[in-house]
Amino acid sequence: MSREKEKTYAITRVLNHNVVLVEEPGSGQEIVLFGKGIGFGAKPGITIPAQDLRVEKRFRLENENHQKQYQNILSQVDPAVVGIAEEIIALIAIEITPELNEHVHVALPDHIQFAIYRLNNGMEIVNPFLFEIQTLYTKEYALANRAADMIKNAFDLDIPDSEIGFLALHIHSAISYVPVKKAVQFTNIITDLVSLIEERTAITIERSTIDYVRLITHLRFAVERIRQQKFIKNPLLDRVKTTMPEAYQLATELAQYISTRLEIAVPEDEVGYMALHLYRLLQQN
Repeated sequence: MSREKEKTYAITRVLNHNVVLVEEPGSGQEIVLFGKGIGFGAKPGITIPAQDLRVEKRFRLENENHQKQYQNILSQVDPAVVGIAEEIIALIAIEITPELNEHVHVALPDHIQFAIYRLNNGMEIVNPFLFEIQTLYTKEYALANRAADMIKNAFDLDIPDSEIGFLALHIHSAISYVPVKKAVQFTNIITDLVSLIEERTAITIERSTIDYVRLITHLRFAVERIRQQKFIKNPLLDRVKTTMPEAYQLATELAQYISTRLEIAVPEDEVGYMALHLYRLLQQN
């Protein structure tokens, strides 16, 4: 029998029927194990074989700062909340990608605890970016709906769409390695850009139309390219400048706003692509 098969984990904490914390032999490091029924009837001190077939996911925090933050979460957050957060993280790993930003193990239970507190105390959860989140992060929002059902079943709470939107941002943060605060900033930039377009053109863009979806989708990828400084060549740039002067002028104004918010210069080629999308929008209206 190999050493891997002989290795066992000692349970240090049972979070719920499906999630336990264990200590890895040798390193003494704490690991999260997720699997249906793995925590049922379990108690601290009991050992679990490393090759236990119930184990579906293993999570180990490598960053020392995250390890300390996670210990704080375990001491301050309801174990049931940490447990459901870890189940949601396992769902993300299974449904989208196993390569997750490990900070989600700290950020998600902290967020869920506060959301539950607000809902239990009748405090409204307002999400001004809900429609944009639903449109820009469709797979994250779909998974957030499932996460909301898990929270509802665990804590007997109705989860409003506004909170589902925030859960989607946490999922997006986990899979994209972009902090939630930054994801909110990007979404805010996009809504501000749309408002600026409407103000300058005197056009009201209906949020339910395909025009709006196309516009904010383009703006999202433009902002992400600019943030990541991924420059793309625009072979139509000179032509856009001469044949679409109004759209190019507006795109220049949008680029200046993005540059101010992100503190990054916006390439002229990117301005040209924004102008193309704006020209199409102006022609349709």
